[in-house]
Amino acid sequence: MNAFVHTSDDIEIPFAHQQSAHCESGAIASLLRHAKLSISEPMAFGISSGLSYAYLPFLKFGGLPLFAYRMPPGQVIRGLTKRLGIKMHFERFRQPDAGMLALDHHLYEGRVVGIQTSAYWLTYFPPDMRFHFNAHNLVVYGRRGNNYLISDPVIDILVECEAGALKKARFTRGVLAPKGLLYYPAFIPEQIDLPAAIRKAIRFTTGMMLYTPVPILGVRGIRLVSRKIRKLDTRKQHQNKLLLGHIVRMQEEIGTGGAGFRFLYASFLQEASGVLRKPELAGIANQLTEVGDEWRRFALHAAKMCKDRMPMDYGLLADQLMHCATAEENIYRLLRTELK
Repeated sequence: MNAFVHTSDDIEIPFAHQQSAHCESGAIASLLRHAKLSISEPMAFGISSGLSYAYLPFLKFGGLPLFAYRMPPGQVIRGLTKRLGIKMHFERFRQPDAGMLALDHHLYEGRVVGIQTSAYWLTYFPPDMRFHFNAHNLVVYGRRGNNYLISDPVIDILVECEAGALKKARFTRGVLAPKGLLYYPAFIPEQIDLPAAIRKAIRFTTGMMLYTPVPILGVRGIRLVSRKIRKLDTRKQHQNKLLLGHIVRMQEEIGTGGAGFRFLYASFLQEASGVLRKPELAGIANQLTEVGDEWRRFALHAAKMCKDRMPMDYGLLADQLMHCATAEENIYRLLRTELK
């Protein structure tokens, strides 16, 4: 990149904002639509093979095991663009000032960009909604004075963020530190084989959920957590409540949530049924929506038990998770059968 000196001129690139369920799939879908490739957020999430499950006791989040319901941050963007043959331009920076100058450079060249941030420093979020999550993706489409113009996928309106706050959000430290990451599509093929990409993506997701060689991933991971909950020591009520509350937060408050990702993938299957001319996929999508409902009921029951609004019943919670595991296993097997 050539040297660039910031000017005081305002810039606003015409950009169509659309609220999404999840920040990463929403941001990349918005960038691709801006580049004239029409794609929905569910289709972006599905083709990226974003759906997953992982119980990672060796990784800690607030001192407790990590529970993940999607692929790691960044995988949605990389998985989607790789399957569609799209080349992305990525930049990271060692110096915050260089990263902010680069952002200005792209904007003044008329380029809308996606960036990775920490949600904690974004001032347009109400204080009680901010938390230290360093992989929140959003789109920057301009600058007005000292404020950047932002399309945040999880918010229903366009927003602005003061330059100093955005700088902190882009260069915060810790787990998944963004290091000023910015990105945009550099090349999009004229012809994209969407049916082939859908088939490959479904085979990858179902294979990962069904045939993982380790017991902490996929359907096996869900069953493992179910067994651990069933065996919790009833004499350690306080520690158990901390764990269950943590599971609920990881499932329903961090990002889109476990059930939310199931609903998003079900929407992908609905859309894929039309593209592939396989109406059976729509029926399977309805089944996955029902599983998402069960994940939500599990979270509701666990939260009530933690707050003493219903009796603590580890067996009930374990049964609900085992039901989710069995239902998801059947769904993934059906999907593989339909795509033979």
